Amino acid sequence: MSTGTTNDVRASLNERSGFHVWWRLLRPHTLTASFVPVFVGTMFAVIHKEGTIAFGLFAAMLIASILIQAATNMFNEYYDYVHGLDTEESVGIGGTIVRDGIHPKTVLYLALSFFAIAVLLGVYICMLTSWWIALIGSASMLVGYLYTGGPLPIAYTPFGELVAGFFMGPVIIGIAYYIQTEVVTWAVFGISIPVAICIGAIMMANNIRDRVGDETNGRRTLAILLGHEGAVTFLAANFIIVYLLTIIYIITGLLPWWSLLTLLSAVHAQKAVRSFSGKKTPVDMMPAMKGTAQTNTFYGVLLGLSLLISLI
Repeated sequence: MSTGTTNDVRASLNERSGFHVWWRLLRPHTLTASFVPVFVGTMFAVIHKEGTIAFGLFAAMLIASILIQAATNMFNEYYDYVHGLDTEESVGIGGTIVRDGIHPKTVLYLALSFFAIAVLLGVYICMLTSWWIALIGSASMLVGYLYTGGPLPIAYTPFGELVAGFFMGPVIIGIAYYIQTEVVTWAVFGISIPVAICIGAIMMANNIRDRVGDETNGRRTLAILLGHEGAVTFLAANFIIVYLLTIIYIITGLLPWWSLLTLLSAVHAQKAVRSFSGKKTPVDMMPAMKGTAQTNTFYGVLLGLSLLISLI
């Protein structure tokens, strides 16, 4: 690609040089997918413990989750480049390798460094709680690597949304709750389902945007199997399930009435679905991606805050 075309892509994506190169590599807009489950799980535990919280464990869990998420994004950047999926025209990537010239091995080693720090934080958590956390954490890290690494990357199959939603929903929320309370209940699993769906929606939105390019390169994502309109309909159905479950949980007493605040995030869900309709190019679908990520952020933060407010 010519330098002029590369600059056009940079301009359309509002990419800048310097520190922003490394900031983009983290894909910060996705990091709320690791913050939200830790926050929700911890706030649910605060109710169980009647207002008390172990801040050291909360901080360690939060930082470790964000590091693993960021490392997963870097593995995605590295392996998509290795497999020839990313080019200078690719949208939705950090672009550090194909547009900024960062050596691929640098990205890989930085991801492994993030994993190493997360392991140290995990050891601290295990020392204060249970070493079973190490087993679950190791499985989560392995899935983070295999999402785009290994002989059959999970992200290249129809199961990417399911796997991401499960490990970043029930698993992270369950761990965040357990390290505060030393128990896990079915109620925790229940409230994790809407969060898991929102996180899976981020992956679905990403795959809808990249559907044409992914299909050309041999991927078989759920968005490819459903087609553009079918995938957008599926995304909308998932958002509906999120809010229906939330209302059911409120009525049955699993969540407090304050959790009705989460319905405010439906504005972003509606925006995401509408922004996908009639769009053909990845750049045109970026607002839909933003709306999907905002849905997860606002839903998760409002859910966590509603749990905290219910104690007042």
